[in-house]
Amino acid sequence: MGRVTVRRPVRMIGPRGERQRPDALAAEEPLELRVNGKALAVTMRTPGHDVELAHGFLLSEGVIGGKADIAVARYCDGKGPDGKNTYNVLDVSLAAGVDPPDVGVERNFYTTSSCGVCGKAALDAVRLRTRFDPGSAALRVPPELLAELPGTLRERQRVFASTGGLHAAGLFTTAGEALAVREDVGRHNAVDKVLGWGVLEGRVPLREQILLVSGRASFELVQKAAMAGIPMLAAVSAPSSLAVELAEENGITLVGFLRGSSMNVYTGGHRIPETDTPESTAPSYARHAG
Repeated sequence: MGRVTVRRPVRMIGPRGERQRPDALAAEEPLELRVNGKALAVTMRTPGHDVELAHGFLLSEGVIGGKADIAVARYCDGKGPDGKNTYNVLDVSLAAGVDPPDVGVERNFYTTSSCGVCGKAALDAVRLRTRFDPGSAALRVPPELLAELPGTLRERQRVFASTGGLHAAGLFTTAGEALAVREDVGRHNAVDKVLGWGVLEGRVPLREQILLVSGRASFELVQKAAMAGIPMLAAVSAPSSLAVELAEENGITLVGFLRGSSMNVYTGGHRIPETDTPESTAPSYARHAG
């Protein structure tokens, strides 16, 4: 398997002069995803949990609805310069009776780690209809519990601690238990990995879980939550206007700027009970920080 970190020499310049030292970098390598032997997508990702990534990607694209829809996932024989397998090509065989993705869903173009929507055949292809109904989920999560989740996520970010260069996504129970935390150079890949964990564990639809992301809440991340049946998405940074619109359409509770005891609830506020803290005494924070 590929390395999740790479050591490189770096020239450090500071107020006390400069020095040479090795630095740990987050690894970034291409992963080609094939379905039934046919190339579907190439994404830049941090190696590791690739099978989860494939399952989560296919779930969020509407190709599969659960673990039973995939027969087998295996690495193909992709050789690097040293003659060793790079583990950068993964072929997924769908179960009998499961239709392969059509042209409206395929990502036949290069997809960067920062933008999972790039390479879509059309913007309309992103607005996929979920098999599940996240809006019908009846969970309720007090704001005090939500406030604890970013700290738990950061504690589980092993590679971020050494590189400072990865996004993270976590699936949490309504009791605050971290079920799965995954890191990746791409925020959408990190989400696909935790969704893939849910698929492989037979938990989809994830109607009783909270999805937390370490960055902003984009349109695609809300779409992925909807496709997995997740009723609550929280982010430590801002959502986009289209993300808020999509969350509202699908009955998803969307929380942004989740920092300390402060947060903004954009949609689905009925799942977060009101607090007794007067607004005048509530902690303040920088609205556009980060």
